[in-house]
Amino acid sequence: MDVYDKPESPATDIVKNMGPLAPLAGVWEGDKGVDVSPAREGEAETKFRERITFTPIGPVVNGQQVLYGLKYTTVAWPLGEDDPFHEEVGYWMWDPKDKQVMRCFMVPRVVTINAGGTAEPDAQSFNLSAKVGSETYGILSNPFLDKAFKTIGYECEVTINGDGSFSYSEDTQLQIHGADALFHHTDKNTLAKVEG
Repeated sequence: MDVYDKPESPATDIVKNMGPLAPLAGVWEGDKGVDVSPAREGEAETKFRERITFTPIGPVVNGQQVLYGLKYTTVAWPLGEDDPFHEEVGYWMWDPKDKQVMRCFMVPRVVTINAGGTAEPDAQSFNLSAKVGSETYGILSNPFLDKAFKTIGYECEVTINGDGSFSYSEDTQLQIHGADALFHHTDKNTLAKVEG
């Protein structure tokens, strides 16, 4: 098959073809979030609540490659506050042929991350990563952040829990202007499905 040929018949049951992402379809909420971010004096810890909406999409056909996945939005609020402190928009995608789970997203600070990793279709946990400078799973920042708070690396672990919840743990490595060591900006939360 030529790279420009479409597959003969991509499956129409989207969720069935999403591999390890299938359990995530729906709307999730959690208030166990902990964010550790840089502050003027060291670091700041923020406890937060979060809502993530995962909408199935696919098939997405790139020549011989057929992807299935989830369009998503995330909004997070510090506990007890009405104004969000973090938002994301993007996609979680599954390549069943190459067993690649991928996440591409953008935050309003104008940072984009395209992360990925290998997983089995029935995996209950998987890892994604990205590094600055990579032409596949990479990171881009706006000019100010590239100088002041450059994102060097990103790692994310996702676990589908037996109680119907899912958990994630993220480590975004930052090179802060004037600092010798990388700062590990971490986020973690456990969410329960509220719709879908």
